Amino acid sequence: MDTDLQDMSKEQLLAEIIKLRDAIRAHRDRSGHDLCWHQPELWSLLPEQSGCQPTVPCWPEFLRGCIRYRQSLDEQAPLAPRTNEAFDP
Repeated sequence: MDTDLQDMSKEQLLAEIIKLRDAIRAHRDRSGHDLCWHQPELWSLLPEQSGCQPTVPCWPEFLRGCIRYRQSLDEQAPLAPRTNEAFDP
């Protein structure tokens, strides 16, 4: 895994780093309801494509996970701004 990096020039490596940093920043800068989505565009940046599909929890378990995730934001980001913005797909 990652042996492709050894064949890249310095310029190619820098371009790869910039591409990955841009993707990480885009993911980091998500907010509100955008925090809750499946992220295949991020995973597609890896050179290997696994074709794996996520195991999706049934609704009750999924919603418990959503609640726990939201609680973790209270713990990890207690000073982050809050919003009452409705979800609008």
